[in-house]
Amino acid sequence: MFELLKKLCKASGVAGRENEIRNTLAEIMQPLCDEMHTDNMGNLICFKQGKGENREKIMLCGHMDEIGFIATYIESDGMVRISSLGGINFTASAFSKVVFNNGVEGVLVPEGGATPPYSFDKVYVDIGAKDKKSAEKKVAVGDILRCVPSLTRLSYGRVCGRPVDDRVGCAVVVDVAKKVASSPVNDDLYYVFSVQEEVGCRGSRTAAFSVKPDRCLVYDVTGTGDTKGAKPMKCSVGSGAAIKIKDSSVICNDIMVEELIECAKSNKIKHQLEILNYGGTDTSSIQASGAIAAAISIPCRYIHSSVETIDMADVKACSELTFAYLNGKN
Repeated sequence: MFELLKKLCKASGVAGRENEIRNTLAEIMQPLCDEMHTDNMGNLICFKQGKGENREKIMLCGHMDEIGFIATYIESDGMVRISSLGGINFTASAFSKVVFNNGVEGVLVPEGGATPPYSFDKVYVDIGAKDKKSAEKKVAVGDILRCVPSLTRLSYGRVCGRPVDDRVGCAVVVDVAKKVASSPVNDDLYYVFSVQEEVGCRGSRTAAFSVKPDRCLVYDVTGTGDTKGAKPMKCSVGSGAAIKIKDSSVICNDIMVEELIECAKSNKIKHQLEILNYGGTDTSSIQASGAIAAAISIPCRYIHSSVETIDMADVKACSELTFAYLNGKN
């Protein structure tokens, strides 16, 4: 699954401008589903009919957007001022290489004399322009940019890079779709790759009200308690699929949570329980549509940095747990 994740990370998809990653996913998903469409928000919705008679609608959702930047002003010396799209840590982003959607590259740096923590008004992007006129030949106010993507193998099955959040959730959905294509399940499945999660879980809300699923599983990264100075948290990288109980935006359906736990135990799938005291995912907006909703998370260190770190065994466990759960309902 590493090569799939690498391909997904490479495709651009800053929140609100997800065209490239959507096209990449559509190409991958086309042979794995019966129908596919893009809704008005930009969500990619792929339908796979089940083989059973009394079928439920089950929605599997991973958000395809990533955090990024938007150009807000070009100064007289050609430096480009930016603002954030999503939860940017400008201190973590400082001294990073960036690329605009039109292919222009630059570096994101702090002003001289500025001290961490940096804010958006204390950083700028240098594209190598001599002055405003030359810069405007390359970029314009409103252009979207992102930190240059990467995915690197570490030791012991772990990888780091960006935007692992949430291309890894999309990779899980794709992997489940491949399994189902080879071994169909009873229920109707809706594979949803949502937009604008990073700016308020907007796309998944629209998709959920459109699909009207009976049940939904959401895939996203979650924080861990296994780094230096981390707040106490049971989740750790390498300890398996994280079955979410709650985060700051949602309390997952207790029956579905228990079903996932029992499924993991009976199928000997490595798992752990997630209680996240901050942040949120598409689970909350989907739950608001009236669907029974739960989430299977991928533990991730250094979220929203250029070195988001996960264990590929956890990714595999998330896919295996989902497929086992879908078959357990047959």
